[in-house]
Amino acid sequence: MAVPKRKMSRSNTRSRRSQWKTSAPHLVECSNRACRTPKPQHVVCPSCGQYDGRQVTEPA
Repeated sequence: MAVPKRKMSRSNTRSRRSQWKTSAPHLVECSNRACRTPKPQHVVCPSCGQYDGRQVTEPA
C-alpha cells in the first residue's frame, strides 16, 4: 500500500479540501396540475403524495 514520504502541511491540506463543495438540490415542479409545488426529482411529492401521475402515498 502506498504511504506518503513526507507530512503534508496544513496549508496544502486545507487548500486541497477547499475544493469539496456541495451544490444546491435541483428542484422541479410537481406533475400534479393542482399541486405544482417544488420537489426533488424522482421523489414522491411530499404535499400531494403523487409520483409519475399516480397516487403513491396519502397526502400530508
